[in-house]
Amino acid sequence: MGKLFGTDGIRGIANVYPMTVEMGVAIGRAIGFIAKKHDKRHRIVIGKDTRLSGYMLENAITAGICSMGVDVFLLGPVPTPATAYITQNMRADAGIVISASHNPYDDNGIKIFTRDGYKLSFKLEDEIEEIISSGRINDIRPVAQEVGRAKRIDDAIGRYIVFCKQSLPADMAFDGLRVVLDCSNGATYKIAPIIFRELGAEVIALHNTPDGMNINRNCGSQHIEDLRQSVVQNRADIGLAFDGDGDRLIACDEQGREIDGDAIMAICAQSMQAAGTLANNRVIITPMSNFGLRLAFDKMGISYEEADVGDRNVLATMQQRGATLGGEQSGHIIFLNHHTTGDGIMSALQLLAIVQNRQVPLSEIAAVFHPAPQKLVNITVPAKPPLESIPAIQEAEARARQELGNKGRTLIRYSGTQSMCRVMVEGPEQEMVDRITSTLVGVVTQALC
Repeated sequence: MGKLFGTDGIRGIANVYPMTVEMGVAIGRAIGFIAKKHDKRHRIVIGKDTRLSGYMLENAITAGICSMGVDVFLLGPVPTPATAYITQNMRADAGIVISASHNPYDDNGIKIFTRDGYKLSFKLEDEIEEIISSGRINDIRPVAQEVGRAKRIDDAIGRYIVFCKQSLPADMAFDGLRVVLDCSNGATYKIAPIIFRELGAEVIALHNTPDGMNINRNCGSQHIEDLRQSVVQNRADIGLAFDGDGDRLIACDEQGREIDGDAIMAICAQSMQAAGTLANNRVIITPMSNFGLRLAFDKMGISYEEADVGDRNVLATMQQRGATLGGEQSGHIIFLNHHTTGDGIMSALQLLAIVQNRQVPLSEIAAVFHPAPQKLVNITVPAKPPLESIPAIQEAEARARQELGNKGRTLIRYSGTQSMCRVMVEGPEQEMVDRITSTLVGVVTQALC
C-alpha cells in the first residue's frame, strides 16, 4: 500500500485506488477504531460535496464506521468548514468530508477533522495508515446491538447558517448591496444564496445547479470569467466565487477585476488592524503570496511570516505565532477568531461587511494592494522526483534569480493535491516575468515530462 495522505487528506480518481469502496470501508473502520479511545457513546460526522462518487464513498465509509460500533451523522452536501463546525457543535469524535475541493468531478477525496474542528495531525494520519496496512483491527467485529447506527441530520444547513451570521456584528446587514455568487455547482450551491439573502443582499446566483458531474467545470474560484461578466452586466457591487467544497473565496470588484486571496487578506488585515482585532499585528502568508502583498503590509506597518504552502501549515504557524489572520493567494483564508479552518463563505462575509461599512466601491478599497507582475504555470507531470535532484532545473532557476535580483522571485514546487508542478515568477515588469517563466517552463517540462 502506498502512502494514503497527501498535503490535504486523501485524494485520487474516484473508484481507483485509494478512492475505492474497499478503501473507504477500511478508512471508516480505522477512524472508528481511533474514535473509540474516548469513553462515551461514539459518533462521527460525515459531510460531502456534490460529486457523483460522493454517494458511493459515503456509504462505504459509513459502513466501515458502523462496523466498529460507532454511530454516524450524515450531513449531506455541505461546505467543508460546515462539517468542521458541526463536528464541534455536536460533540462528535471526528468529522469526515468527502470532497476533492477544486479538482474535477471525476476525482474525489477524504479530509478528516478532529473533535475540536481542526484538520487531523500528521501523527494521526500516520496512525490511520498503520492501522489499515497492518490489518491489526481486522478481527474487531462488534455484533448485534453493538453495531453503530447511521442517521441524517436534517438541520445541518440551519446550524451552519446561524454560525456564519454570528461572525458579523448583530446589527450588520447587507441591504442595498447587489451580489453575484458563483457556487461552482458545489457544496455552497444551496447555503450561500440563503445566507446572503437573509442578510439583506440582492443575490444573483450562478452555477448553483449541481448534477454530480459539473462541479468546478468552468466555474468557481478557479474560473471566474462568468462571474466577472455577470457582475458588470448586472451592475453588481461585488462578485464572490467559491470552490467545490466551499473553503476558498476569490472575488471581483464592481468593474469585474479579480480580487484574489492576497488582495482579500490585505483588505481584511487593514480593517482588522483599525478595529484592534489583528492579533499581534501579524498575518501569516505562504511562499505563493504575491511580492506586492509584502510591500502592502510593510506600508501598513503589519508584520508577516511565511508558512509552508497548505492551509494546515498556515494554521499551525498562526497558532504558534498568535495570529488571527492567515491564508493563501488561492483564496484559502483563515479567520481564527471566527473558525478553525478556511471558510469561503466566512471570508466573503468579512469582505462584504467592509464594503458595507465603508460605503465606497470595492475597487477603491482594494487599492491598498498592488500586485507585482506575476505568472503562474501548472505543468501536468507523470511523477514527482525531488526537484533538488534535477541539475537542469536548479541551474535554470539560479540564473532566473540572478537576473531578478531583489526585484522579484521564482518558485518551482509540486502541487500537494494534483499531479502538477507549479512554476511561478514575479518581477518588476510583465515582459521580463513572461520571458523568464517561458524559459523555466521549458526546462521543467523537458526534465519531468
